[in-house]
Amino acid sequence: MQPQPAILAAFEAAKGFMPLDEGLALHAAAQAAAATHPALPLLEVGTYCGRSTILLAAAAREAGTTVVTVDHHRGSEEQQPGWEYHDPTVVDAEVGRMDTLPTFRRTLHKAGLEEHVIAVVGRSPQVAAVWGTPLSLVFIDGGHTDEHATNDYEGWAPHVADGGLLVIHDVFADPADGGQAPYRVYRRALESGAFTEVSVTRSLHVLRRVA
Repeated sequence: MQPQPAILAAFEAAKGFMPLDEGLALHAAAQAAAATHPALPLLEVGTYCGRSTILLAAAAREAGTTVVTVDHHRGSEEQQPGWEYHDPTVVDAEVGRMDTLPTFRRTLHKAGLEEHVIAVVGRSPQVAAVWGTPLSLVFIDGGHTDEHATNDYEGWAPHVADGGLLVIHDVFADPADGGQAPYRVYRRALESGAFTEVSVTRSLHVLRRVA
């Protein structure tokens, strides 16, 4: 089922980089995961300003469950000053560092989805190390260095419930198209035998944990 028009409008208005077709694929994956495990939360690694969170939260609201987002909100490598994706409007002038948390909160408020999201402010490996709840879906869209992508995969993939979904964004087989770290963890997931591919929408790959 497609997101409601108001949800799509909120998605299009939000800061972020995910195109609509990949967003719709993420929303469909979230719906499927929530239908398979309605009692379990969904989790997003790499929140930025909440563009993709809107679609995850909309699916969670439909299913009566919750989305947990994990982000330190200081921006990934390519979002720092001097880099291609830097946005000076999300820099905290007082401390001189990026802070996307206020924008993220406004995004959820405008979309009417605040009560369906738990925002965890912290670094992915630290949060994963203390996490103990199985998850119906894990969406990896954090830092794109090998260190960060590997930490996200190793920290969160083990928490995907049997039959649950692992979704990885910005997977590019050709280095000319983008960074290779998400591609390497995607290949690692498949080669582990623990996951099988369900769908591909451009750079968004959906894998299912083999029961």
